[in-house]
Amino acid sequence: MAFLRPDSPRNSSTARARRAPAATTVPDFSLEDERRARGARIVAGVDEAGRGPLAGPVVTAAAILDPLNVPDGLNDSKKLDAADRERLFPEILRWASVSIASASAIEIDTLNIRQATLLAMVRAARGLGTRPCHVLIDGRDVPSPLLREGSAIVGGDARSLSIAAASIVAKVARDRIMTRLCARFPNYGFSRHMGYATPPHLEALLRHGPCPFHRMSFRPIRQEEPLLI
Repeated sequence: MAFLRPDSPRNSSTARARRAPAATTVPDFSLEDERRARGARIVAGVDEAGRGPLAGPVVTAAAILDPLNVPDGLNDSKKLDAADRERLFPEILRWASVSIASASAIEIDTLNIRQATLLAMVRAARGLGTRPCHVLIDGRDVPSPLLREGSAIVGGDARSLSIAAASIVAKVARDRIMTRLCARFPNYGFSRHMGYATPPHLEALLRHGPCPFHRMSFRPIRQEEPLLI
């Protein structure tokens, strides 16, 4: 499956319009309402968690919110602490149509992290019980299977409530996956760092080597790269 990047040149008006908003932006339904005004009756938000870690899957989520039942405090997952994300997670699942998908460490090594993330986004969008008319995707890329119905929104998790909901679901789902992996492979401390390249994680890699859920194509796990702590 090929994925295309539909970005315009950096100096184009489209690229300028897609620049990330100020940090004080609060997500709302403006982007969803704009798409609905163009005839897209059902709008979903899509986001990912776990592009950067050395281990575990990249997890994506798609969410179609009910504007009349938006959980209180919904925001970009990065602006929330773990307790708030855990509180919001079941509320989102209760009131929204949600799909969770992933791409494994093996798929990441085979495709590369960008392509694997886009593949997982397609899986999440296609997994919704109701097919959306339009998909708002956090970031700069729209997977080619979603080009006709999707748009890339830089900083979308801070602008769109639907993307913000997806970001929380993806983050909580991935954290739970890494916690379960920690029980299977306790030497790495996955539940503490979620697979990111923290000094304790790098030290564990030096002592024990990688497990089957590490991303072998990522530095510094790649054999030609030294593990620096």
